[in-house]
Amino acid sequence: MLESQTELWIVVAGSIAATYLWRFLGTLFSYRIDPQGHLFQWITCVSFAMLAGLISRMVFIPVGPLIEVDLWIRVTGIMVGLIVFFLAHRQVLVGVGAGLAVFIALVSVV
Repeated sequence: MLESQTELWIVVAGSIAATYLWRFLGTLFSYRIDPQGHLFQWITCVSFAMLAGLISRMVFIPVGPLIEVDLWIRVTGIMVGLIVFFLAHRQVLVGVGAGLAVFIALVSVV
């Protein structure tokens, strides 16, 4: 019992050290990063592409309870969220909230 607890604490400590090591190094070298530079813009584009891919996968190839929701409901929620996002001058929280509200309302009604 004592050995398994010790091993567990070693794993937890190693996970914490690994996480905070990279955060510390990122903070240490952050002054050298040019947010308008080509590398940073490329990383931003890759991040957005990955997010778009994950959202597309959730909509078109759902898993879990989302499988039971009709495709048109999922697509309508996304479309309303995008429209509100652009109408609200690109405020993410407003767009996500509107899309989620429409999604929940449609799932509740249908």
